[in-house]
Amino acid sequence: MTVVEFLTDPWHLPFMQRAFAVAVITGLVCGVVGVYVVLRGMAFIGEAVSHSAFPGVALAYAFQGNLLLGGAIAGLTTSLLIALISQNRRLKEDTVIGVFFSCAFGLGIVLVSTQDSWSTDLSSFLFGQVLAVGPEDVWTAAGVGAVLVAVVLLLSKELVAVSLDRETARAAGLPVMRLDLILYTVVTATIVMSLEAVGNILVLSLLITPAAAARMLTERLWTMTLLASLFGGTGALAGLYVSYAYDLAAGGSIVCVLTALFALTWCLAPRHGLLARARRRRGETRRPVTEQAVGA
Repeated sequence: MTVVEFLTDPWHLPFMQRAFAVAVITGLVCGVVGVYVVLRGMAFIGEAVSHSAFPGVALAYAFQGNLLLGGAIAGLTTSLLIALISQNRRLKEDTVIGVFFSCAFGLGIVLVSTQDSWSTDLSSFLFGQVLAVGPEDVWTAAGVGAVLVAVVLLLSKELVAVSLDRETARAAGLPVMRLDLILYTVVTATIVMSLEAVGNILVLSLLITPAAAARMLTERLWTMTLLASLFGGTGALAGLYVSYAYDLAAGGSIVCVLTALFALTWCLAPRHGLLARARRRRGETRRPVTEQAVGA
């Protein structure tokens, strides 16, 4: 197979066209939203929300309802409760997240244990089923993604201010609690829209890894946002190509490609990468020796 055939063959298949569209849209949105998750140091919230959606999905499955809607309601309820309880600074945000994370996941396991068997729909929620999306899923992802990105970009300065110093932001008159609720809602919606691409188990990687890779390359917010969205979109696209070429799970392939991209930036980033830090250490080690030689 030539390179041209490798790049063009999947596009002849309608289900691959839809999969590419949903994966790229999801990767772009996760990249943008993930920037604010990484800056705030709240990666744990992504794990908590994705797992807190589990009992909602289990209930929807038991009553033969819409799994994504059930997961969205459960995840949103959990994220709003976390945001509200975290306003009490006696408890750190990660502590509150940990409480709800374990409770929600435990509840989901209990609900699933009441069912005689797992269905394909329930397993696709856990592991993703991007190759089975329909045309309406593409338009839904595009519409929801556009709204989420617009909200985040419009409130960019306020969200960054709250992420860097909550007390200073509150003293400046910013509605900290309202901004927390908005950010948690956006993160929840982003996670839910990403479930079809990579599933509940792997969704945190799609949200965090592109932003983490971008963080290694720049200190500027807008540059980081552009890089994260670029990494998310291209990583999702490349992961689907790998999945198609080697007949591998789509969600897992996307996550592996994104992780490999992060590993490259961690090693090769010009200022903060492993090699750059090693060169600086060697330079610092040689400098005292040179100064001693000059002094002698």
